[in-house]
Amino acid sequence: MLQHSRADPRCQCTRPATSFRTRHIGYGRIMLDSAGRTIMISGANRGLGNAIARRLHNDGYNVSVGGRDLDALHRSMDGCDDNRVLCHRYDATQPGTDAEWVDATIERFGSLSGLVNNAGIIETADLEALTEDALDAMWSVNVKAPFRMIRLALPHLRTDGSGRVVSIASLSGLRVMGTFAPGYAMSKHAVLALSEATKQAGWDDGIRVTSVCPGFIATDMTNDYGGDQAMMIDAADLAELISTTISLPNTASVAQLNVACRLEPHF
Repeated sequence: MLQHSRADPRCQCTRPATSFRTRHIGYGRIMLDSAGRTIMISGANRGLGNAIARRLHNDGYNVSVGGRDLDALHRSMDGCDDNRVLCHRYDATQPGTDAEWVDATIERFGSLSGLVNNAGIIETADLEALTEDALDAMWSVNVKAPFRMIRLALPHLRTDGSGRVVSIASLSGLRVMGTFAPGYAMSKHAVLALSEATKQAGWDDGIRVTSVCPGFIATDMTNDYGGDQAMMIDAADLAELISTTISLPNTASVAQLNVACRLEPHF
């Protein structure tokens, strides 16, 4: 049986909330100041999620990382400033752990400035081999889980005035390549619709929403695909793009980031 979700006391250090500020970076450009801003990242114990969490931490944000395995979360954030890190159990397949994670984040840091929906799963079966159980599993993790997280985060992001939502979709959310993973593509197309709905709901309150649509990323998730990982997107490069997008002012909203590692005939 899964344990009851709770904040881990090993990551509990009190820090007062700070209202967001801006910073000048030259040529008259103004970016949001990361100091005092808190970002939640799901699936942050490995791969892209961990690269994002570490990049945002290094850029000065408070980071609240969620995942099923607390020990793995702690190991993945080793060397980071405990004063700016909260590790919390979150299971995308288990409603209720999301609310507990959001509540723990607000209790710890006092506010929420951004949410990165990174947790996801893939089933590569073609259309005729794809089962409804597999499709339901992807819908649960890839669509319904970020839907719940966004709804829980929206009140806090509205209060922030410059709230940010980043959802990791895929180039498969924009096209279907041959017979590869149609169920995954279906779920990622839905993520784009969710992002658009979120943008419409929160725009007037300063919430800006970005769908990140990468091709193959060099992580353990792509180990079994047989491709050369040296030719895939480096997770650190994608994390840099996401950090930049989150720090842009309200007047420079990036609705979609398409990132490819090879020539794409559709883009």
